[in-house]
Amino acid sequence: MNLNIFRRADQDVPEVKASATGPVIAWAGGVRVAWTPRDAVSLTKSGFSGNPIGFRVVKLIAEAAAALPLVCQDAERRYDTHPVLDLIARPNTAQGRAELFEALYGQLLLTGNAYLEAVGGEGGLPFELHVLRSDRVQLVPGPDGWPVAYDYAVGGRKHRFAMTGEAPPICHIKSFHPQDDHYGLSPMQAAAVAVDVHNAAARWSKALLDNAARPSGAIVYRGSDGQGALSEEQYSRLQDEMIAYHQGAANAGRPMLLEGGLDWKPMGFSPSDMEFQKTKEAAAREIAVAFGVPPMLLGIPGDATYANYQEANRAFYRLTVLPLVSKVTAALAGFLGRFAGRDVALAPDLDHVPALAIEREAQWRRVAAAAFLTEDEKRALLGLPPRPEGA
Repeated sequence: MNLNIFRRADQDVPEVKASATGPVIAWAGGVRVAWTPRDAVSLTKSGFSGNPIGFRVVKLIAEAAAALPLVCQDAERRYDTHPVLDLIARPNTAQGRAELFEALYGQLLLTGNAYLEAVGGEGGLPFELHVLRSDRVQLVPGPDGWPVAYDYAVGGRKHRFAMTGEAPPICHIKSFHPQDDHYGLSPMQAAAVAVDVHNAAARWSKALLDNAARPSGAIVYRGSDGQGALSEEQYSRLQDEMIAYHQGAANAGRPMLLEGGLDWKPMGFSPSDMEFQKTKEAAAREIAVAFGVPPMLLGIPGDATYANYQEANRAFYRLTVLPLVSKVTAALAGFLGRFAGRDVALAPDLDHVPALAIEREAQWRRVAAAAFLTEDEKRALLGLPPRPEGA
């Protein structure tokens, strides 16, 4: 059936490219492992919506990053009030600062890409900022390879954002991808195998609970002379009774009433069954490591990388949260600067991060005690602009 009759005349026919190895892969036989598809939607469903470890690490990073206070400054001074800070504090009518940044960081962590739309702002800062769903955005490259537009598609309808103006409406923030020029690589893709293993282990545990929460054993039939077999009717009745009265968590531990010739042979966990829980814990650690969250913060047993929770929390902020926030705020400052016509810097305020209080206190003490440094040099080491004249 020719589906082109349903296409409007003004729609461009997408170019279809196929790999030469496609037919070989499609017709490959044999038993294959069922892995989750590696597209953003499937990975989000299996790794975030359907996995407690993936859900927690993404929420932990996004909420911690969104809660960091930001400073706005330029080469001359640090601002307590500024139009950029006002816009970030109330980016749109439906979201506040925390909600906007949590959605922005969440999209970046789950898909490797984050898209921020600026609404209005001709001759000044935008009126509103909105986070777009990454799975609905498609980059349109120009002849030179740089993006000339972004298409946002929902329910068969598509809107194109042109990027050729002085102040483009879309800010695209992406993580590093060594094999893609336009899209970023998500930590969820790197942890996809561990997510599949963890989900499979969870389903195995659920099936075990449905079967009395333990491998129960075997019923052996021996006739009056020690030999024989159950009739088809007896076998069906015994099977129905097992399902009705002894299967499931509600019937765990319920005693059996065996008729003549039936004998019960209990069985315990095999060594492979005992190793299954360790496999699940190992997969959980791999998911946490892929996102840069110390497993100790998630309560995953078997991790002794850090001496205590405080050290793990400090490493979490220093190695994961701060690099992510610095990258996003720098991109956001450059994006908003094109609207305002004047560059300002946005950065996390390290002096108000409780996890880094000990480090910052030691740094302030060392800088203050350095008698060979001028006041402006000390301020520069601490991330402060030069002291205003006359202050």
